[in-house]
Amino acid sequence: MDNSPPQNSRVVKLLRWLTTMLRLDRRGFRLQAQLLGAALLVGVVAGLGAVLFSVACDLAVHLTLDDLAGYHADAPAHEAHLERLAPSGRPLRPWMLLIVPTVGGLVSGWIVFRFAPEAEGHGTDAAIGAYHHNQGLIRPRVPVVKLLASAITLGTGGSGGREGPIAQIGAGFGSYLANLLRLRPADRRILMAAGMGAGVAAIFRAPLAGALFASEVLYRSPEFESDVIIPAGLASVASYCTFGMFFQWKPLFDIQSNLAFENPVQLLAYLLLAGLMVVLAAVYTRSFYGVTALFRRLKILPHLKPAIGALASGVIAVALYYAFGGNEQVLSVLSFGYGILQDGMTDNTPLATVLLAVALGKILTTSLTIGSGGSGGVFGPSMVIGGCGGGALGIWLQTIWPDISPASFMIVGMAGFFTAAAKTPFSTLIIVSEMTGGYSLLLPALWVCALAFMISDQRSIYASQVEGRSRSPAHQGRYVREILGSLRVGQFLKAGAEVPKLHADDPLATVIDRLGRAPYAVLPVVDDEDRLLGVANLDEAFLVSQSPHLGPLLLATDLMRSEVIPLHPEDSLDRALELFVENDLSALPVVSTNDTNRVVGIVRRADIASTYLRHVHGKRGAV
Repeated sequence: MDNSPPQNSRVVKLLRWLTTMLRLDRRGFRLQAQLLGAALLVGVVAGLGAVLFSVACDLAVHLTLDDLAGYHADAPAHEAHLERLAPSGRPLRPWMLLIVPTVGGLVSGWIVFRFAPEAEGHGTDAAIGAYHHNQGLIRPRVPVVKLLASAITLGTGGSGGREGPIAQIGAGFGSYLANLLRLRPADRRILMAAGMGAGVAAIFRAPLAGALFASEVLYRSPEFESDVIIPAGLASVASYCTFGMFFQWKPLFDIQSNLAFENPVQLLAYLLLAGLMVVLAAVYTRSFYGVTALFRRLKILPHLKPAIGALASGVIAVALYYAFGGNEQVLSVLSFGYGILQDGMTDNTPLATVLLAVALGKILTTSLTIGSGGSGGVFGPSMVIGGCGGGALGIWLQTIWPDISPASFMIVGMAGFFTAAAKTPFSTLIIVSEMTGGYSLLLPALWVCALAFMISDQRSIYASQVEGRSRSPAHQGRYVREILGSLRVGQFLKAGAEVPKLHADDPLATVIDRLGRAPYAVLPVVDDEDRLLGVANLDEAFLVSQSPHLGPLLLATDLMRSEVIPLHPEDSLDRALELFVENDLSALPVVSTNDTNRVVGIVRRADIASTYLRHVHGKRGAV
């Protein structure tokens, strides 16, 4: 016998389901479309910001380091450049590397501390802090100040990266657009994070990594902000495409064509690389925040501090230059420093001692430049430190293991170092692969990133990161609701305890007396069978008592609020909080779950708060 439903019944159910789905999801679709459309716009603006910032940096480098100091730094093969700005050809004047960065630090310091002090330091960390602690709010002037100050700082020789300013430009526009569209704070945070990822995607030609970076960099633990990934993906692709329309689409670096991983035994050598990157990252984070703390204790005008940091960076660069017999490669400790990485990835590999000197020197110059209040990013210097440290180890290992490729160690070192310093293993793995235009070293890079993440300490170069979503103030309300949703009102009820109540015919004097002696500011009004009729509020009863001629005429039934919605023992504390807000009372009666509506207890809003704190902190005290 065929028991299947008739065909027309199936059609009716399908039509009913489609109607319900369209009716329920229409508003949700509009909200998602608005958010994703805004993310695309944020990506376009971030891409344009990256173009403008690259032009500004190129112009600053040409007018200062090139024309004045005669320092013509090498660059990655496909870095964005203005073709009209040809090198001046002037000979290097090392002493100018003391003056140019100092003046640049003085000018950028005045701009930052005069117009937007929060634009100092590395912009990505400021954006992370805004996500967790400021509902994604960034003042509109901050990206403009950041762009100008960073171009001057980096263009005059200060050590830093382009990604920090671009990330703050994208994040700032995301915050501004969310306010313009009057989006919820949660959506504003998402657009701000999407703008941050879009900046990274444009400046490093890494759209996939930009999306992952925006959702991963917010936490020190291996957690992702899942709500950010899709909007950040759209923003990153839009930013990458916008930037590519003005400059090249190729990966940032050219690498040797024969780089590949074919011998699993070499993973033992990469194990040493992971250990070295963890040590260097620990030195980097401690030096960076140690120098930052030192400058904060310095009792001088904040405008002057970046100039002091820039001068100290210039001294380190000039000292290294003379210590290595006039080798200009060691001057990579200034400005961006990517040129030495490009040399190491092709056939012009520097000496191991030069690479190690640049790695350690870059730690110091970056700490001095940004820690003093200068404006720039920390991701770019991390690539130089990790790449040079990895390349130096690769050169030394090659003397005992000829199959080792220093260029491979340089590329994998870039990924491993930033993983240990920023706690972002997945996005760093992808960004290095996209920057170098291939995944031939994916296995050793994954191996080194995983090890570096596991054995590194808790210190991160991004101080605003939090341990995980549950520790983020941005998600505090969600986790409060989850905790309160697992607890019940019934836990406040004590068997045999007498519940203070009022009766409908109690006179005003009795009402005030019982409210004054009870531990609650609200008491239930009941009938002869203890069934709830309403509640009386101490404040309202006290106001009425100020009119003596009304006292003898009023009863509890005249004072009570009958429209109150009571609690039930099985209600969650989350639901209880909603009812407290809806009733606008500091305490609510609890009635039995059956139809009798009999009052069995009273719960105060303060009781719920204290219960939540005891639950969170693991205390087991009695309620």
